[in-house]
Amino acid sequence: MDKKAKKILLTTYWKNGWIDSKERVLSEEDFLYAKSKELMFDPLTITHDECIDGLIGLVNKLPKEQVVKGFLSSLTSNRLDWRSSLASYAIAKKVPKHTYKPEISGTSYVNNQPVSYSYSCAICRDCGLIVTAGDNYENVDLNVLNFERIKWGGVRLGNLLYTYFDLKTFAEAAISEPTNDDIKCLKNILSIIASSEVGDTPNILAKRLAPVIKSNQEQRRVLIEILACIGILRPASTNRPSHSRSDWVFAEFWRGEDSFCQTTVNIYFGQYL
Repeated sequence: MDKKAKKILLTTYWKNGWIDSKERVLSEEDFLYAKSKELMFDPLTITHDECIDGLIGLVNKLPKEQVVKGFLSSLTSNRLDWRSSLASYAIAKKVPKHTYKPEISGTSYVNNQPVSYSYSCAICRDCGLIVTAGDNYENVDLNVLNFERIKWGGVRLGNLLYTYFDLKTFAEAAISEPTNDDIKCLKNILSIIASSEVGDTPNILAKRLAPVIKSNQEQRRVLIEILACIGILRPASTNRPSHSRSDWVFAEFWRGEDSFCQTTVNIYFGQYL
């Protein structure tokens, strides 16, 4: 990854925290440089149906072994942009070819009367995809999506546009082979999960993983969400207390007594373990 282009991307959005959109500074020269290194992109306009067609085409061409290799190779190389494609792939494999099927996903009220509605796609919802822009995405900033991939390993797991962008970008990358250190790191992660105490929450697991993978808390949270998304962290029940301010998506109801699903580990990582 080009260091200068990476710095341009990261410093556009982050300086000891998110930079407000009104305060972001990006020169045309810097943008064109980062774009030439395929780390920044022009705004994207795409329909839901085009996105679905593109997603299905990508997942049909991408071998499972390639996304597994990318995930493993991200564990010690700090190539976090290779990590979330495993979750994106797992979700995309469940998506059938379809056209937008609108359903109301939110309602705005004035004086207790509905005044406007937001819509999602019912078929995407049933596949675990999140559609946030109705049937059309207009002038979407892909650079913030790429920033999140590179800094944390992806944040918007399950979002339709992110899933498409994630797999499209991953498919064009040259992925290195996992090292012995990568495989050892995966084994250590599984060992930490297996040693979880009854009642341990995803937040506790994120802290306990700190000694075995070079990362910060947010990166470990994304890692846990990926493992939950593909079914390695699988809650035995969803009838469990959930904190009202929890922002976990896939791992929300996992607890320590659930450990990990060995069958799913074998499906994805059996050849390495």
